[in-house]
Amino acid sequence: MTKASQVDQDLIRAIAELLNKENLAEIEIEQDDFRVRVTRSYANEAPAYAPQYLAPQYAPAPQSLTPAGSVAPAAPVAAEDLASNPGTLTSPMVGTAYRSPEPGKPAFVEVGAKVTEGQTLLIIEAMKTMNQIPAHRSGTVTRILVEDSQPVEYGEPLAVIE
Repeated sequence: MTKASQVDQDLIRAIAELLNKENLAEIEIEQDDFRVRVTRSYANEAPAYAPQYLAPQYAPAPQSLTPAGSVAPAAPVAAEDLASNPGTLTSPMVGTAYRSPEPGKPAFVEVGAKVTEGQTLLIIEAMKTMNQIPAHRSGTVTRILVEDSQPVEYGEPLAVIE
């Protein structure tokens, strides 16, 4: 073992001790052509600076509320019906859906409203940008599937126009 590699090992040990002593996650030192980076894994312990809300939370599994022998309603079938319905308007992006142009103002549309293709039905805020979501066809709004200020996913059904 050369003198240089011995110094490097001693330096790495000193850095690792400092890492543990100061409860740091990572240290990197660079000098001329020499660079050392030491990281610490928290697989079995949480760092002192980690917020408590990051700790995993476990909840008991939901219990079925339907009595034995009865049939539970088939929610997935309804979702499939919406997906196959050509009148279903789906979200083109992930964001927060707003039903009105600004707080305190009336909604763009309500159930039963007649709309024309291209008419704004709601707004989805994504990355601090307000995106108007237009009707994809003319007709009557038969269902509105989102609440005001509700987070939505890409492809999530928003409304049904018949």
